[in-house]
Amino acid sequence: MHAFGLCVDERYLVPALTAITSLADGIGPATRRTTAVRVLALDLAPAHACLLAAIAKRVGFGSFDLRWARPAARALLVEGDYISVTTYLRFQFTPQFVRRPYLIYVDSDVLVRGDLSQPLDRLPADRVGAVRDEFNPSVGECPALPGLADRFPSVRGRPYYNAGVLWMHTATMNRVRSGAKWALTAGRRHILHNDQDALNLWLLAARAAHPVDPAFNRFEVARFLQRGDWVRRVVDRPLRADPRARLVHFVGPEKPWRSDCPATEEVREYRVHLRATLRHVRRLGAVGVESGAGGMR
Repeated sequence: MHAFGLCVDERYLVPALTAITSLADGIGPATRRTTAVRVLALDLAPAHACLLAAIAKRVGFGSFDLRWARPAARALLVEGDYISVTTYLRFQFTPQFVRRPYLIYVDSDVLVRGDLSQPLDRLPADRVGAVRDEFNPSVGECPALPGLADRFPSVRGRPYYNAGVLWMHTATMNRVRSGAKWALTAGRRHILHNDQDALNLWLLAARAAHPVDPAFNRFEVARFLQRGDWVRRVVDRPLRADPRARLVHFVGPEKPWRSDCPATEEVREYRVHLRATLRHVRRLGAVGVESGAGGMR
């Protein structure tokens, strides 16, 4: 039995609702009834917390809980004006809150196409499961963790992981939280990609990463190809929609719920789920939520 964990603020309410419906679509009804949803929120209105709970119940999840939390005091935002300090809440899940043996943390800007629990089958008890970052695959050979490989040459070429989807035993959560706090102090000078760099600093120091198949966190890259050719130089795979992907991750500032996002194949697929989610919202009588979909209907 596991829980899906999300971190939500007001700006990401509609994407979080869509992620919950997408997660539900990825598993069968019987599995949904034994699966929990756990949400950490920073500035969410109580009415919107109730809406998240109502959507989770409507799509068949057996358990839902939400609590308001604050990130570590030294949480550092270096880049990405589309990112808020809410992103650091991924380190604040606790065993007492999750109340399941496992947590699968999922960012809100995703499209889920299948069951995400398979990596839990082989996850060592003291490791965090993660997928290697497609844009920043190796330490010292990408912009992430600036200066770290110069300072510690032994880490050059080691994998760098994306924090958008994480698998962990609930018992490791306290280590993850303490590790991120340590990274924000000891490695502050090397943080560029915010909480993701903090996580990777600790994963490197503790050798706590467990590699997960790329199909469980595949980037949507066609949007970037419309803006330039740099993706071809950094992504080591065919640059087209991946039918194997269990999860498609819409990294970067252009998000598929916004009408100004390029309408690639995977963006159009996401919008099908978005429209289905907004139908749920309307049936629940929620007012004013659809404006968060950036003009999409």
